[in-house]
Amino acid sequence: MAATTRWNRPMKVRLGTAEIGMTRYLGLWGIVAIVFAFQGYMRDDLAGHTFDFFDYVRWSLIQWYIWAALAPLVFRLGEHFPIRVPLRIRELWMPLLASVGITALSMFLGALISTFFEPSGLAEQWRQFVDQHAAEGMLTCWALFAVQQAMHYRTEKARQETELAQSRLQVLRTQLQPHFLFNTMHAIATLLHEDVGSAEDMLLKLSDLLRAFLDECQGQEITLRQELVLLDLYLGIQRKRFKDRLDTRIYVAPDTLACAVPSLILQPIVENAIRHGIGERLGGDCIEIESRRDGDALVIEVRNRNSTLEGNDKPPAGHGIGLSNTTLRLQELYGAAGQVDLKMLWPQGVACRLRMPYHPVEDADEPEVAAA
Repeated sequence: MAATTRWNRPMKVRLGTAEIGMTRYLGLWGIVAIVFAFQGYMRDDLAGHTFDFFDYVRWSLIQWYIWAALAPLVFRLGEHFPIRVPLRIRELWMPLLASVGITALSMFLGALISTFFEPSGLAEQWRQFVDQHAAEGMLTCWALFAVQQAMHYRTEKARQETELAQSRLQVLRTQLQPHFLFNTMHAIATLLHEDVGSAEDMLLKLSDLLRAFLDECQGQEITLRQELVLLDLYLGIQRKRFKDRLDTRIYVAPDTLACAVPSLILQPIVENAIRHGIGERLGGDCIEIESRRDGDALVIEVRNRNSTLEGNDKPPAGHGIGLSNTTLRLQELYGAAGQVDLKMLWPQGVACRLRMPYHPVEDADEPEVAAA
């Protein structure tokens, strides 16, 4: 079965980093051949002597399909002998010699193939190909060199942009993790003077959380189900701290559980909700987390009922690194499709809404959410 699948796989031509299906590749070169056949026919017609049009098509197909066969070779030579900017004369010698050699090879192959269709011998066909196609062949070779260099620079630029974005995301994550850790350790230190047993339990839960984070968060994205595992461990720490003052409710649409989300994206939002709610105000609070699909977007909303925004829906002082990092991470990963919005709730409370592309991860190995 595996052998059959391999044989049924469509053939492709590799040009640098690009792969083109064989049918499409030959079709594109066939169009070039027909265009040049028509051009040759019109040129001779204006000069007052022509051959049969199908002769022009045959000659053109031989010429350009030879270049179709040589194009991957030209691309490989372009990779070995790149033309850098600013141009240096000594770096042009190898591409120049290569272009002469490849053009000569195309002339020889064209002459050799033409001997099967023409009455004249190889020497005569070689002379005709050199007279008619040498300059055109050199231009073709350098045009292929130029295409290869343009594709190389485009790929290199995309790679550099990806590496830059990944480095920015890594910086954001290294900022976020110590921030979260210090805040949690501060909460544990506070409990040490009030409830030693709860403080010890929080330390164990923090250990579980850090272990889970190291196991699950090697990449920039994890599934929402995995994110909820980490969040549940964090909420377990906060429940120990605030006891019956803190209630949590999670409403998750089943079709969003396998969606990809930035790792540890919810923890700083929930941390802000707790800190600016019952962390600063008397009474209890209910933290609600809801996820749903909205067209091509995944929407996650974190709500609390015991905080407020300070005028004109501006985030209160102290939201700091958690909210700003969340905004930057979504923008780095998803561009304009990644959004963070804060709004007031009636009669009291604040909702933070995250919006990102809806992207399910297939065959994800997802752990079960354990009660904290």
